[in-house]
Amino acid sequence: MNAEKVSDIDMKSSKQSTNNSDLAMDAYHAKAHFWGRLTIWSVIALSLFLPLYLSFGLGYHPGWTVILNALAAYAGVIAVVWVLEPVMYFPILGVSGTYISFLTGNIGNMCLPSAAAAQHAVGAEPGTKKGELTATLGIGAASLVNKVILVPIILAGSFVISNIPEHLEGIFPLILPAIFGAVLAQFAIKKPIYGVIALIIGLAINLTALPIYLKSLSCIVLTVFICLQLEKYKGKKQGGYENE
Repeated sequence: MNAEKVSDIDMKSSKQSTNNSDLAMDAYHAKAHFWGRLTIWSVIALSLFLPLYLSFGLGYHPGWTVILNALAAYAGVIAVVWVLEPVMYFPILGVSGTYISFLTGNIGNMCLPSAAAAQHAVGAEPGTKKGELTATLGIGAASLVNKVILVPIILAGSFVISNIPEHLEGIFPLILPAIFGAVLAQFAIKKPIYGVIALIIGLAINLTALPIYLKSLSCIVLTVFICLQLEKYKGKKQGGYENE
């Protein structure tokens, strides 16, 4: 068998392996969509059950005016996040990770750091098959640990909170900024200039008088736009050097 035939067999084998991998991933995504939609719609139904029972079963309905006003006030602040969060997190979380994250909650302070840490530990790039599977395993493990810790705390919550030392209570407001800082550092370490750009834009926009939902949107849009333009500039500059 000559070298040309061996090379042809290797190429066919590699192509067949890629096709099998794509088919397996498609089947995995189909199951993820089925179970993800089923579980999320089940949680939505259960979440609506209690207020519906209180309103129409026990007669404690507060009136539609009160409900719609409260919804409008809440949506005015947070509605933009309902659209932005799935778009922002999907490249890192993947299909199954997105379903698990939005089912369990704590995306920004638990699921996203867990996915990023798992991908970093095994050297998987976000947006790849390996990255998606790794993120799903990381989020699943973090969710299980979270529930193991959370259930006893919920059952004994008032006792635990009333016995936390006062000098530890002052630390609580610093926990969330510390988590976001760690996530930023973990991603920015690959391209520090993007982290610096995001920080400068975030600080500058937070000093403005924009509504809070426009601040988040402006930070994201401006950071993505500037980083994309910077990448285009680098690409043109690199292309110019290669042509010289």
